[in-house]
Amino acid sequence: MADPAARNAPDTTAIEAAAFRRLLRHLNVERPDVQNIDLMILAGFCRNCLADWYLEAAQAAGQPLGKDAAREAVYGMPFADWKAKFQKDATTEQLAAFAAARSRHAS
Repeated sequence: MADPAARNAPDTTAIEAAAFRRLLRHLNVERPDVQNIDLMILAGFCRNCLADWYLEAAQAAGQPLGKDAAREAVYGMPFADWKAKFQKDATTEQLAAFAAARSRHAS
């Protein structure tokens, strides 16, 4: 287990922010082909979840931000543009796997 004092180091927020930006770059630049449903099946979260958490954090910090702006921050473009460019229709197999996985993942 990590040293609890290290979690409170002054640069922790900067490190966490850099890791988050790297995750977004990975999802948006390196692997935009990875579908949200596949992320949900395997990990129990997707880009929309990240956008929801981003919105919650902004609201907790007293920052005015809407759902569309939060999604754009995560997707790197308006959500409708991302969907048109990258989202594919879910297959029957994906939908079945998603239904089975939902009970394993807590939100």
